[in-house]
Amino acid sequence: MEDDEYKRARKRVEDLKGFYIHISVFTIVNLTLFLINLLSTPGTWWFYWITVFWGIGIIWHAFRVFIGDRFLGKEWEEKKIKEYMEREKRNR
Repeated sequence: MEDDEYKRARKRVEDLKGFYIHISVFTIVNLTLFLINLLSTPGTWWFYWITVFWGIGIIWHAFRVFIGDRFLGKEWEEKKIKEYMEREKRNR
């Protein structure tokens, strides 16, 4: 049981780490693209297309990491099963 909890916690930390790396790369790359756009073609803004579509990916990644399993996923199911089992024990 403890081993399963450790594995879940470790997986959660890895997911968070992956998200933080993703958002860091997103920020650095898009700031760089903004500067390139500003210096090379200041009248025509093209960098925001990359930012918008990559931003959709960031939102999807954030949803998966922060909400994912807790919204009708495996983690939610396990929590509900434990809830019902505890309720059954109390009602006996």
